[in-house]
Amino acid sequence: MSSLFAILMADSEALPSLAGDPVAVEALLRAVFGVVVDEAIQKGTSASQKVCEWKEPEELKQLLDLELRSQGESQEQILERCRAVIRYSVKTGHPRFFNQLFSGLDPHALAGRIITESLNTSQYTYEIAPVFVLMEEEVLRKLRALVGWSSGDGIFCPGGSISNMYAVNLARYQRYPDCKQRGLRTLPPLALFTSKECHYSIQKGAAFLGLGTDSVRVVKADERGKMVPEDLERQIGMAEAEGAVPFLVSATSGTTVLGAFDPLEAIADVCQRHGLWLHVDAAWGGSVLLSQTHRHLLDGIQRADSVAWNPHKLLAAGLQCSALLLQDTSNLLKRCHGSQASYLFQQDKFYDVALDTGDKVVQCGRRVDCLKLWLMWKAQGDQGLERRIDQAFALARYLVEEIKKREGLELVMEPEFVNVCFWFVPPSLRGKQDSPDYHERLSKVAPMLKERMVKEGSMMIGYQPHGTRGNFFRVVVANPALTCADMDFLLNELERLGQDL
Repeated sequence: MSSLFAILMADSEALPSLAGDPVAVEALLRAVFGVVVDEAIQKGTSASQKVCEWKEPEELKQLLDLELRSQGESQEQILERCRAVIRYSVKTGHPRFFNQLFSGLDPHALAGRIITESLNTSQYTYEIAPVFVLMEEEVLRKLRALVGWSSGDGIFCPGGSISNMYAVNLARYQRYPDCKQRGLRTLPPLALFTSKECHYSIQKGAAFLGLGTDSVRVVKADERGKMVPEDLERQIGMAEAEGAVPFLVSATSGTTVLGAFDPLEAIADVCQRHGLWLHVDAAWGGSVLLSQTHRHLLDGIQRADSVAWNPHKLLAAGLQCSALLLQDTSNLLKRCHGSQASYLFQQDKFYDVALDTGDKVVQCGRRVDCLKLWLMWKAQGDQGLERRIDQAFALARYLVEEIKKREGLELVMEPEFVNVCFWFVPPSLRGKQDSPDYHERLSKVAPMLKERMVKEGSMMIGYQPHGTRGNFFRVVVANPALTCADMDFLLNELERLGQDL
């Protein structure tokens, strides 16, 4: 026993452990929170600071000193590590970060995330997450009500891609419940339908669930990126003629690039005629339901069987916050995914075991994603969040009008959402639209300007090709802190960075 004691004592002396020293723990955490407030929050959201401090991978590895060693480090070194991590990370709360479908930093949502991480619990049983089980239920009820449902079910998922995959799995299980036990061998060839503008998770989900990407029938989209219902009808007929069984249509409310909203009423009519599950991927556009002015873009969503909605995007709730909402009231989630693990979901507990929601999902451990949204909603109310949505639309409109006024900027199309897509035409290409290599040369401009802006740290904007169109910029106007001055800066900076091209 004495040798064991000696080993324990030796280990405790070798490691700079804070275990058993609450004063040291508190001192460390206060210092870390101070670094976070100074570096990530104050500097990270200041227009006077860089969006990112770009380093090439090999240099960054050296600066961060990533190697994990046998000996621990001092608290002073650890605080320097924290500063370095923040310093060289991209500041997605920065007003010049337009790169993704998420941006901005809501302080109440961040407070919720800090509490969630501090409590470090899993959202699978009421026993260990009583507050969050009830909170998730209430938040999901509120989201369903905005969709237009007075009842239903739902769950928070680790991202919109997983929400979409769950919808496909639920639709398949509802049609063929035997497949849960007997597997794919019980199924005929299945067909699901989505537009060519859909999120790539539909293809990934078909592969992951064993349906195969060939089961995804790609429906035409019009020039604005919206699914064409007539082609959906035609594709369903073709699939049936080939011996496949149609079972699901995935419509999109807010496509990734153009921000298009599929015509849900017409698509719902097609689904109703053919008895198909209608899923709406509203990961990006779902938050528009909060706006009385703009919610018409999602007319017909109440007819869906399932909806994916990511409040971490336009509402700035913070990653990750992705809800799958169901109109179903038959406990389909639990019947499809449940396995009744007796060590976790005991049926003889001292409380109502219906509150143990963990069997609704494929995961076991599930992080708490409802608190950040709930706390932000408590602080803002419906009205505050509605103003946030309406302001994003108004600023996108302002940006469009400014683009039209400036030489060398060309809209891809008039947006209906907050995705503003345009080309920067540099001085050397202006007036040369008829030259044979014009489009090839124009396509190289966005990548060159992206490199310049990132290396300077002045801003970040995404770009992509699309169909026959060469690379163009996609500015996402979503950060709640944005102003007209930020829109002006964006255009001025593009002109400055591209004046020699």
